Amino acid sequence: MEKMIKNPVLPGYHPDPSIVRVDDDYYIAVSTFEWFPGVQIYHSKDLANWELKSYALTRSSQLNMLGNLNSGGVWAPCLTYSDGLFYLIFTDVKSRKGAFKDTHNYLVTAENIEGPWSDPIYLNSSGFDPSLFHDEDGRKWLVNMVWDHRKGKNPFGGIALQEYSPDEQKLVGPIRHIFKGTALGKTEAPHLYKRNGYYYLLTAEGGTEYGHAATMARSRSLFGPYEVDPTNPVLTSDKEKTDQLQKAGHGCLVETQSGEWYMAHLCGRPVIDDKCILGRETAIQKCYWTEDNWLRIKNGPNPSNEVEAPDLPVFSAKQLPNRDDFDETEHTLYWNALRRSFEEPWYSLTDRKGHLRLIGQESMNSFHRQSMMMRRLEHFHAEAETMVEFQPDNFQQMAGLIIYYDTEDYVYLRVTEDEEKGKCIGIIETKHGNYDELLDKDIPVTEDSPVYMKAVINRHLLQFYYTTDKDEWKEIGELIDIGHLSDDDSDYVRFTGTFVGMAVQDLSGQNKHADFDYFDYRITDEQKGEIK
Repeated sequence: MEKMIKNPVLPGYHPDPSIVRVDDDYYIAVSTFEWFPGVQIYHSKDLANWELKSYALTRSSQLNMLGNLNSGGVWAPCLTYSDGLFYLIFTDVKSRKGAFKDTHNYLVTAENIEGPWSDPIYLNSSGFDPSLFHDEDGRKWLVNMVWDHRKGKNPFGGIALQEYSPDEQKLVGPIRHIFKGTALGKTEAPHLYKRNGYYYLLTAEGGTEYGHAATMARSRSLFGPYEVDPTNPVLTSDKEKTDQLQKAGHGCLVETQSGEWYMAHLCGRPVIDDKCILGRETAIQKCYWTEDNWLRIKNGPNPSNEVEAPDLPVFSAKQLPNRDDFDETEHTLYWNALRRSFEEPWYSLTDRKGHLRLIGQESMNSFHRQSMMMRRLEHFHAEAETMVEFQPDNFQQMAGLIIYYDTEDYVYLRVTEDEEKGKCIGIIETKHGNYDELLDKDIPVTEDSPVYMKAVINRHLLQFYYTTDKDEWKEIGELIDIGHLSDDDSDYVRFTGTFVGMAVQDLSGQNKHADFDYFDYRITDEQKGEIK
């Protein structure tokens, strides 16, 4: 029976994949934007089954994102291996609205994929999506797109190339502009490869939305000129085929041990009205080379939901448990924080054994110190459940279960204090930046009792439940349309995805804490509504 790769291989918010093979091991690094730690790294041995292995940027000395705007932070990492070292290039985006973009590019290295990774080496700030090419003669070259803020100019100002000196730990020599892009426009995400005497430049074009694509050009010289593939794009989605992976583009190539070629690329799966609540995901396509040395996607240029896997032993990927009882002293690998590192004392797994304690600080709108412990929503049909013990003193203190895209869009089932009702529970929502309370009146709950909370997600619809008696779940509020928790429902382009998790706020500045006993993420059956 033919082994198949089922796409997306990394469901949920896993955009801009960079893939590399080291002997028999494959690794994919993905963008993490304003979420910490920075750059998730996945591992496989067969390209079909993947496990979350590590993060590259785990310390504030490597990545300080306090104050970074929505969809800023870590863009488009590039993971490569040479000379016994893993090299990771990434951009930390500090501004992105308006004419200007402040895009600082850095390099970190590690001998082991699990780290420790070095503190960053600053490279340049001329544009984003940098990548590193290791040439056969041992020299190393950085390529990145150039951002042009000037009126009347193409803001995607082409691809620049400059040599990187490992000895001097900096870019050296002249900057060469090697490629202006094709008529598709928005040329970004450059990756260089060498094969059969040609240098190949793979770029993303068309914008990271429904016109996204991967395009190819080649040259006999590293410095160009680059000849554009006459059949470009090599990969793009057919928007009319709603059952197909959409937004396909931003690709990265890998060669297997036996000489087969595959492309990892981003994609999206809309649930309603072109809205992808899971964000941009990672898929893999099989490739081949033509007799005249051009790359083609098998059955392309459109992506396939299932792809022939390489003839490699099946990899038993380690899957992290979806239920976390907070019994360990270190948090499970899938937990993320917003903009802030885990080095700060805003959370604890030891202050109260068997519980996650979150220290309330700033609001859900803050670009600085939010207290959230979050994981990616990776399925269209899922449930998230937790239990919180929280004794608020005033209305500025809140804790509960949150479904979160960014500071502009989230839905929050939270416990708070009301001057008349006392301790109570209700639902608040921010949609397109506008705050609302979804119940006519918050519901009083017993002062000293824990509160159990559950979110049931069915594609673009969300239903909350609560109870103070685990055996009697009660619906709270009506069905909520969460289509606004997506890249595609905003006045400006954004790039992340939906998270689910726990949050605490104390807007009074008293640092009130809440204790969570567990968090359970369950994949539900689309047809029967049963838990798998």
